[in-house]
Amino acid sequence: MNHPGGYVALVLHAHLPFVRHPEHVAFLEEDWLFEAVIECYIPLLDVFERLVRDGVPWRLTMSMTPTLTAMLTDPLLQERCVRHIEGLVELAHRETVRTRHEPAFNRLAHMYLQHFRFALRKFDYEYGRDLTAAFRRFQDSGHLEIIASAATHGYLPLMAPNQRAVRAQIDVGVEAHRRVFGRPPQGFWLPECGCSPPDDVWLARAGIRWFVCETHGLLHARPRPRYAVYAPVYCADSGVAAFGRDVETSKQVWSATEGYPGDYDYRDFYRDIGYDLDFEYVRPWLKADVRRHVGIKYYAITGQTADKRVYDPDAAREKAAVHAGNFMFNRERQIEYLRTRMDRPPLIVAPYDAELFGHWWYEGPQWLDFFIRKAAYDQRTFRLVTPSEYLDMFPRNQVVRPSMSSWGYNGYSEVWLNGANDWIYRHLHKAAERMAELADTHAPADAVGSVGASSGGSAGPSACASARASACASAGASTGVDALTRRALNQAARELLLAQSSDWAFIMKTGTMVEYAVKRTQDHLGRFARLYEQIRSGAVDEGWLAELEARDNLFPWLDYRVYAGETLYSRVNVGGVR
Repeated sequence: MNHPGGYVALVLHAHLPFVRHPEHVAFLEEDWLFEAVIECYIPLLDVFERLVRDGVPWRLTMSMTPTLTAMLTDPLLQERCVRHIEGLVELAHRETVRTRHEPAFNRLAHMYLQHFRFALRKFDYEYGRDLTAAFRRFQDSGHLEIIASAATHGYLPLMAPNQRAVRAQIDVGVEAHRRVFGRPPQGFWLPECGCSPPDDVWLARAGIRWFVCETHGLLHARPRPRYAVYAPVYCADSGVAAFGRDVETSKQVWSATEGYPGDYDYRDFYRDIGYDLDFEYVRPWLKADVRRHVGIKYYAITGQTADKRVYDPDAAREKAAVHAGNFMFNRERQIEYLRTRMDRPPLIVAPYDAELFGHWWYEGPQWLDFFIRKAAYDQRTFRLVTPSEYLDMFPRNQVVRPSMSSWGYNGYSEVWLNGANDWIYRHLHKAAERMAELADTHAPADAVGSVGASSGGSAGPSACASARASACASAGASTGVDALTRRALNQAARELLLAQSSDWAFIMKTGTMVEYAVKRTQDHLGRFARLYEQIRSGAVDEGWLAELEARDNLFPWLDYRVYAGETLYSRVNVGGVR
């Protein structure tokens, strides 16, 4: 096989915490999803569609977390998203009237009106409100590799005291992925790139081939990788491949100060009419009478000054093309240098938060479009691939033990464990301990064994998580647990998973929406504690349980036995996939 000088793997991590509040007519934090749909996911899909339409060869990897896909497929949130976009269409139309005597602003108002109308047409009509199906089409065409992630984006290194909690996050995440995208994943996104042994062992048992690791997670591995982060390595205890993040590509795209997004020609994220205009004028588009971003922004970054220039979309588009060319040039030079020092074509892995593209960096989708086209037609040094493709081409790799690491500030766990959020962990650990107790108590060995036997699956060290994490009602009944108690056990597992989301600790640290993050953590832990006591006493409140099931409704197929001890758990094979 003829290889180019090297390869580049773009990896976009799409994630949002599970925010769904049917008990309210509208809820402010649900806008996180709606903003991402309008500003990021639909623009990315538009880029993919135009690339395919134009016959451009491309490959890209994308993780879509289970909490995100659960929200994207939820009818309530889909309906609210349509209503949200319709409101923005109305607001943009009003802006075209208000700014009719200000040509520079009026042009932008018409741009936003067109943008919101496009988003509404795509979401409501072309995609049938289900963006997961839209992304899946590119998976099925071979252009996009979609990989799995942990169930609720729990930060796995800080779950280490209870390995069942780690295993459950991984296995439920893999099963959720399979159900949405119709195939088992090959790759896995460790939340926050948080790598800590023996997580890779659980990944292997879940059928995962590879994951992305933070740079120093490989550079501090034992032994030190011969090719640093420019070739995958196999984890010594599992055989799962680890791909290291390239620092140079990260800074050029990620950094608002050193990278492209901070360029003065690009749109200023923080200058939004939700804050700039008269409160009574924008009030109908606010929630809880709180000023917020509504998505209409008229100014360029300009620099550290209050005297901002009006945003020029043509100048910004030109700058995105220039930056795409610069990114391509830098990858060419980087690969030419590395190629002389390796016995194989190097691989540059460039992972980013997907929401950077379009939300934080408005021109990000344009930049991505330009770069992919330039990579296809303006150079011959490298080719875009997915990590799975690279492993297929180069299956022989060094064996090491990666170091604990994350891509958070300072590279380890201080973002998720500090004075602002450390109080949560004693409660999370205790809840995980109690969930394991409940699973063991209500999953006797003979009953679990009978479930496994009914599926016809064979045992093996690389058993797929989907075989163990899913359950149907008939299989659950075979445990001998009555239906009401089984529902309570499953909901307890759900509440624990939701409490473990890394997003709550992150928000507490950053100081934004802290009250909401604290409340969510306390609410889920409180509900778990009440369910635990009710299950132990045999007095489950069915009415209250039904309220919880309606509100926190993700993973309706969840089986509490995912927390069972290893002897019991290894015999559960409900799905029949190994």
